[in-house]
Amino acid sequence: MVLHVRGLALPEETPVEFWIADGVLHTDPIAGATTVFDGGWIVPGLVDAHCHIGIAYGGGAATGAELVAQAETERAAGVLLVRDAGVPVDTRHLDARDDLPRILRAGRHLAKTKRYIPGLGIDVDDEARLPEVVAEQARSGDGWVKLVGDWIDRTVGDLAPLWSDAALCAAIDAAHAEGARVTAHVFGEEALPGLINAGIDCIEHGTGLTDDLIEAMVAHGTALVPTLINIDNFPGIADSATKYPTYAAHMRALHAGCRPRIAAAREAGVPIYAGTDAGGMVRHGRIADEVAALAAMGMSATDALGAACWAARSWLGRPGLEPGAPADLVCYASDPRSGAAVLSRPDRVILRGQLR
Repeated sequence: MVLHVRGLALPEETPVEFWIADGVLHTDPIAGATTVFDGGWIVPGLVDAHCHIGIAYGGGAATGAELVAQAETERAAGVLLVRDAGVPVDTRHLDARDDLPRILRAGRHLAKTKRYIPGLGIDVDDEARLPEVVAEQARSGDGWVKLVGDWIDRTVGDLAPLWSDAALCAAIDAAHAEGARVTAHVFGEEALPGLINAGIDCIEHGTGLTDDLIEAMVAHGTALVPTLINIDNFPGIADSATKYPTYAAHMRALHAGCRPRIAAAREAGVPIYAGTDAGGMVRHGRIADEVAALAAMGMSATDALGAACWAARSWLGRPGLEPGAPADLVCYASDPRSGAAVLSRPDRVILRGQLR
């Protein structure tokens, strides 16, 4: 069946009209099309740029049924493109499902023994092997590799970096040689200089940013995915860390200062994209809450939505609303920039050219 939609395309609010056939967008009329949306706002499928389809809520590997349920929840929220930020299971069989969001995979987290959540990552205790393992993950992923940049070191009782600067340079160079980009989980301050100066492409969370590190990110073109709704779990993490009071105090301080720091990064010109960190501690389908958090931090409503839509798609090398592009779009009768209540409930979801 040929579909037809008409409305205002964001961000320009340009009147558009698309005919959808064979899974792609057309601007030339096609006879016999069924109009499924007429009047309102049309945007490319939303993007969750930090999402774990494959980690069960509460931790551990998700089952096959859980994987599908997580993906369906994201689709219902309008998320049609997911940048996987590390999972312990192979999700490639989901690619055969035309009704589920597209996933750009980063493989598994790369960490060290007892320096990350058990069971999720690959432990690389010999730094000399890190470039080799990074290259393997780059070849098996979809253009991304995920490092754990810092985590609690129980021998010191606080956050601490996992890797030497030399190891990071070699590892990131190895990923780039394979045509992949690298991102890293980082909560604190100490791990950031080595990662940024080594040429990392993105920082996840980034709660330890300082003015000089922000300047370095701008100079290197490093992106930031702050996962604000997950950072709001920091006080609870601190409350559970009674054996490590220094770490607990550090986590509370990072939470208290995170929004001004991330706002400063935005004002300095660091590219910021929306990611929820869904999986584990955060429920799936919450991209609208992350967009609202970015807007509350100081982004314009249009830019905050763009961080989860057209801007994120461009960053990830995926098309938006243009002739010949895959017909992955969401439609809203009310302006989706008006808040999470509207954004989280699209009136039409079209994925691979089909109503979902």
